[in-house]
Amino acid sequence: MPELPEVETMVRGIRPAVEGRTIVRVERVRCACRPLTLRPPWRTLKRQLEGRRVERVRRAGKRIVWDLDDGCALVIEPRMTGLVVLDDPPDTAHLRLKFELESTPQGTRTRVWFWDRRGLGTVSLLDAHELSRTLGPGRLGPDALRLTADDWQRICHGRRQAIKTLLMDQRKVAGIGNLYASEILHEARIHPCTPAGVLKRRQLRRLADAVRRVLQEAIEHEGSTLGDGTYRTALNAPGRYQNLHRVYGRAGERCAHCRRGRIRRIVQAQRATFYCPVCQRPPRSAAGVSLP
Repeated sequence: MPELPEVETMVRGIRPAVEGRTIVRVERVRCACRPLTLRPPWRTLKRQLEGRRVERVRRAGKRIVWDLDDGCALVIEPRMTGLVVLDDPPDTAHLRLKFELESTPQGTRTRVWFWDRRGLGTVSLLDAHELSRTLGPGRLGPDALRLTADDWQRICHGRRQAIKTLLMDQRKVAGIGNLYASEILHEARIHPCTPAGVLKRRQLRRLADAVRRVLQEAIEHEGSTLGDGTYRTALNAPGRYQNLHRVYGRAGERCAHCRRGRIRRIVQAQRATFYCPVCQRPPRSAAGVSLP
């Protein structure tokens, strides 16, 4: 489930312990569950990582990137249930990789774990060309936090795709997933099935504001830990933004904003969407598209 706020929280959590430090040892933890996807194969990955200095830790969409001193980058994609944590993972049964970094001046050696309950995550070591090809324009859209109303107008122009599914298209916009797409559209008062190309300028301004406001607020609250408890911060603490969800997971409840509508749940692109039919009315004209 990790989306932009959760991945940004993980990056901020591990950055002080990782940036400027040398990777001393990389271990693959024995796990009976589905194996991770590693690129290159394990022995090559281990050999090429050990001894490398981490110059920078950053986020690229929903991925964690360690820029290394040889110009390569370690790219960790948590996907549905992956976590990057320091020292104290949620359990030992789903540990996948352990990174040991050089000791601090106080003599403490840092350990960073990659934990993944379902094994859907990927770990890739990419050179500069591969990184550009994988995360460059055309493969990964601009970061959601940086987009203006003008950017949204360009992205949405002429598109019949429902705005909810466009928000989740990582080639168009990087970082937004299913949970925050519902929250953003409720904040912007836009019906999730609205074709992106029919949005008016005032709606696009509201969308740009809602994206920044919802994502920043979620980052401040260190992401959302849902009922299964999978997501944890880098320090193995739950997020707190789930307590502020307006629509996600609240089907049948009265809308906290208007107090008149009841939250509805529909399915778009095989994912659950939540919205308020009063706050988020369908457009009068949607070019023949039937909206619930």
